[in-house]
Amino acid sequence: MKYIDRLVEKQLTHQVSRGKSVLLLGARQTGKSTLVDRLQADLSISLVPAAVRQRYERSPSILSGEISGLAKKLRRRPLVVLDEVQKVPELMDELQELIDKKTAQFVLTGSSARKLKKSGVVNLLPGRLVNMRLDPFIHEEASYDDILKHIFYGSLPGIFVVQNAQDKEVDLKSYVESYLEEEVRSEALVRQIGSFVRFLEYAGLESGNNVSFRALSQEIGVSHTTIMSYFDVLEDCLIVERVEPITKSLTRKKLLKSCKYILFDLGIRRVCAQEGFKMTPERLGQIFEQYVGLELIRRSRLSHDTKVRFWKDPDGPEVDWVLEKDGEYIPVEVKWTDSPLAKHARHVQVFLSEYKTAKKGYVVCRTPNSVELEKNVTAISWKDISQIFD
Repeated sequence: MKYIDRLVEKQLTHQVSRGKSVLLLGARQTGKSTLVDRLQADLSISLVPAAVRQRYERSPSILSGEISGLAKKLRRRPLVVLDEVQKVPELMDELQELIDKKTAQFVLTGSSARKLKKSGVVNLLPGRLVNMRLDPFIHEEASYDDILKHIFYGSLPGIFVVQNAQDKEVDLKSYVESYLEEEVRSEALVRQIGSFVRFLEYAGLESGNNVSFRALSQEIGVSHTTIMSYFDVLEDCLIVERVEPITKSLTRKKLLKSCKYILFDLGIRRVCAQEGFKMTPERLGQIFEQYVGLELIRRSRLSHDTKVRFWKDPDGPEVDWVLEKDGEYIPVEVKWTDSPLAKHARHVQVFLSEYKTAKKGYVVCRTPNSVELEKNVTAISWKDISQIFD
């Protein structure tokens, strides 16, 4: 199978080449192992096998002895990969000492920050680790010409490369059933399996919306604090993206303050929501908005200094996504149309008039070519989202 280049790989190799240690986080099956294999490390240790994990759990200091011995043998500082480091968070103490003494250089991977947070070590290595994130494919990495394939099947690498549609569906359901419903549920210490499964369904259905924890609690039959904890687990396991609103305005007093949550992959979202392939244009437009949001979020991580927000007045206009960079805003509206018109930019224009640090805006749609809608608002294809970051 041909390797598909990842945009984050250049940043990863740069940090490794200058001698930095890296923490690479990403949800399951986003391609972390494949990516770090290309580094040709001197030692790779996966903490997934129970026997390996239990060995280091019993005696974390074994790691220091092994790596010190390797450094002595090589007569240089080795590059060591530790896969799924959150499974033995106690190793972070050993890693701090090894990094401080320049005994070794590390690339650590993990699919959850939850156990690191619970152990109080998520910030144990400030200045010692460069934090990076690996997401599912963005459009430039592995593109569909048909947006519906993105909407229905998502862009997890292992599922993207599967050619048969039925096989893709089997793999998506397996991910939800074996990982989300079992492993993620165990992270949440959920005793009522049914409530968590129903929560995943509603999380899929409400993905991309402003979440009301109390409304969901009434639907599912658990407390609103439990719903909040479920979302925290999904966020820690990198399964949902939390997007915060812009709440400051000189003219509007009712800007929405609740966050949006988006499931990290649209194929996983559809299976969680138990939605099929027959969707109304309105529903397709809602999910298309999430696709654009995910692309912007993933691109913003590559830019490091860009945040993705949204803007909504419950009694007035709203803008689906707003990029915030160096104190400046770029509003982005999403429309399920291939024929963009000036009316589609109406809320973008309102935003531009209210925020003087916003100089230009975009409407992302299905147009085959860019269209200038207003002097400072351009409609672009979903395939050209990277232009917004130029």
